[in-house]
Amino acid sequence: MAVSDNPNSEKIRWFTNARFGMFIHWGLYALLGRGEWARYTEAIPPDEYHALAQQFQPRHFDATAWARLAKAAGMKYMVLTAKHHDGFCLFDSQYTDFTSVKSAAKRDFVAEYVAACRAEGLGVGLYFTVKDWEFPAYFDGPERNPQGWAALVDHFHNQTKELLTNYGKIDILWFDCPDDANFRGGWGEQTPDVWRSQELGAWIEEAQPGILINNRGGLPGDFRTPEQTIPHGSQPGVFESCVTMTHKHWGYCPADPYKDVWRILDELISCVAVGGNYLLNVGPDPEGVIPLPACARLLEIGRWLETHGEAIYGTERLLPDWWDHTSTGRITTKDNIAYLIVQLWSPTGSLSLNQLQNDVRRATLLATGQTLTVRREGRRLLIEGLSPLPPALPFNVVKLELDGPAAAQFYY
Repeated sequence: MAVSDNPNSEKIRWFTNARFGMFIHWGLYALLGRGEWARYTEAIPPDEYHALAQQFQPRHFDATAWARLAKAAGMKYMVLTAKHHDGFCLFDSQYTDFTSVKSAAKRDFVAEYVAACRAEGLGVGLYFTVKDWEFPAYFDGPERNPQGWAALVDHFHNQTKELLTNYGKIDILWFDCPDDANFRGGWGEQTPDVWRSQELGAWIEEAQPGILINNRGGLPGDFRTPEQTIPHGSQPGVFESCVTMTHKHWGYCPADPYKDVWRILDELISCVAVGGNYLLNVGPDPEGVIPLPACARLLEIGRWLETHGEAIYGTERLLPDWWDHTSTGRITTKDNIAYLIVQLWSPTGSLSLNQLQNDVRRATLLATGQTLTVRREGRRLLIEGLSPLPPALPFNVVKLELDGPAAAQFYY
């Protein structure tokens, strides 16, 4: 498994067409409301943390509501934390009793989630962490506790196989933390050996042909996963930026303020403009409900994408570094079309574009369907006929039908 160099390959194409997905961090930690790392950062004793499983009875969990919200937001796939580092499983497992099926909830939330994704036509993704705080050997390491470490690795393999055997076809397997910098600096090049990643990878490819695997399972995987950042410029291979909707935490934390829609859409646009996917996280509350501030933002994003989604979905990166970035916004491309996503509206009624050497056959403002005038003046294209006030918020898109694939025109 190597990070795909070709975003148009048959295996990866649906993913790069999708561009926008929902990440969901949810588990026992939602009861504490202090993020998904609370067990570790607060040194909560195992017995005290395990007791939360008898309180975890989310009365309003509705996987269909989650999937329909994702769909309304314009998302094309979802990724759910089947198990986070605290070791609590949202699925049935023969290898532990620390699961939602064998505790108070008595429900297999992964099964309900997978069924809901399929019913709504969304790609099915499962997050599964490599490390597990249930095992003291994780903190000891393989040299100090070889027997305990072997049991941890077996557990990781066995539960991965359960997830990929018991729930039908899975589109994305999203591993996490194989080379954890919080543990004595990690293992570097030894990581695949430490976790027996090649062995597991071979099994996965046979059991789930066509599945996409990220780069956090000890192997390069099919796509990279920069976290809480949007890369700049051209990126090697396929990548997906995973980003929180709040400022810090992935799991439910009501004290963590939400980003505004302008910033979230700016991140989505910036990520797609450099050829990446954008995986936006929500943290449902202890009852399984996605908080209202998140819902409001997602629905607003979905309304924007209903009109402007063609500038996001299925786009590809044709322009070189920095030439997707204009003084007013970003440029995405698709075949013989360039989309100028105007993030800073000009009240003058015109926009100037110096990035393209192409001639423009037709220019359309997507928000209104208005045909705009485009003329070349020396090195720049002038787009004219715009109203003083932006017709859509927060951003507008001018669709430019070109005389060929987008070709960069440099400043010198």
